[in-house]
Amino acid sequence: MLRQGVIPPYLLERIAGAAPREASREARLTLVADRRLRVARTLEADGGARPDGPRGLHREISDAGGSEELPGHLVRKEGQEAVDDVEVNRAYDGLGATYGFLDDAFGRSSLDGDGLALEGTVHYGSAYDNAFWDGSRMVFGDGDQKVFNSFTSSLSVIAHELGHGLLQYTTNLAYEGQSGALNESFADVMGVMVEQHALGQRVDEASWVIGEGIFAPGIQGVGIRSLAAPGTAYDDPILGKDPQPGHMEGFVRTREDNGGVHVNSGIPNRAFYLAATALGGRAWERAGRVWFETVAGAKLNDRVDFEGFARETVVTAGRLFGVRSDEERAIAAAWRTVGVGAGES
Repeated sequence: MLRQGVIPPYLLERIAGAAPREASREARLTLVADRRLRVARTLEADGGARPDGPRGLHREISDAGGSEELPGHLVRKEGQEAVDDVEVNRAYDGLGATYGFLDDAFGRSSLDGDGLALEGTVHYGSAYDNAFWDGSRMVFGDGDQKVFNSFTSSLSVIAHELGHGLLQYTTNLAYEGQSGALNESFADVMGVMVEQHALGQRVDEASWVIGEGIFAPGIQGVGIRSLAAPGTAYDDPILGKDPQPGHMEGFVRTREDNGGVHVNSGIPNRAFYLAATALGGRAWERAGRVWFETVAGAKLNDRVDFEGFARETVVTAGRLFGVRSDEERAIAAAWRTVGVGAGES
């Protein structure tokens, strides 16, 4: 399984070339570590443990102590009181919020639907500027504290990476080209929905930002990506300008970043935002349910393109809510707005 962090390589490369010396160094080291991970972790992971006894929430948080050895030593497990380390507690709470969302919104027991234990490791690497799902656990860097804060500080980042874990157990969309951008986009959709669920927000109350609060003071940006307005999440001398398109007219053709999986995810991201806000209420009740059922139904080709995915969401909306329902129409209109043909049943 190809591992990819929430911070795309093009952003780390920009920081490595433009940031002050120490932040630049940490970005370069993160790029090296990420490349090493991608080479070392190409086989499918078996997933995490399934706890004995009744199925339910089970979390384990370990501490890598600044090393790149996983899992690290266990520091908190399910039911134990909070510890003195804020990173441990935020990771523990973030895993719990994601489990709670899946259970409440979709009746799903953990990522695999069968009570998979949620495991995490904090303090990975030295000022590591990323977070990732490694096929069995969440891994968090502390950030360099000059460009990035700790990666446990954003619930949407935690849920985004666990979204990759959910895909691993449903439709594991191939991580390249348009299917890879859909993989990244679905993880972003998970990220915003979990955060909105935890905050009790309706669609018109939410920021629709992935990684809100992840940037250190002085960095000009609201987060890593904006589903509402791709291309506007940041504009900073160190980071550059957010390159995401929100329409197929701006689709980026590149060999970098596995064919632009992070940059082109802005197109399906905006389609989800448009559908959810057109329908109103809670994002997970209508549009989110359609997106979840589309991947959970395991009917998609793992190399599906934008048009194929869009078409399947329209079909799924018709099945769940009725042919020519408000949901079906809103979702088809959202895809058309971003330049992707979807059709209607």
